[in-house]
Amino acid sequence: MNVTVSRKAHFNAAHKLYNSDWTDARNTMVFGKCSNPNFHGHNYELIVSVKGPIHPETGFVLDMKELKKIINTEIIDEFDHKNLN
Repeated sequence: MNVTVSRKAHFNAAHKLYNSDWTDARNTMVFGKCSNPNFHGHNYELIVSVKGPIHPETGFVLDMKELKKIINTEIIDEFDHKNLN
C-alpha cells in the first residue's frame, strides 16, 4: 500500500516583472507592484509530497527529518531572501 506524506515550508524572495520593450508606465499597468525598479517581495508557501510504501520496520514512507533537510538544501537555501530574477 502506498501512502502520501507532505511537509510544508515557507520562504521569502523578491522578483521584478518587466518587459524592456515597454515604457515604465505600461510595465506598471500590466505588472503592478511586481514591476517596481527595486524589485518586489513575496512570501512563498511550499508543500512537498512524497508517495511510497510504508517501511515495515519504521512505519515511515520517508523520515520527515530527512525530508526537511532535502527541502532546506534544495529549496530554502537556494531561494530564501534571494532575487528570483
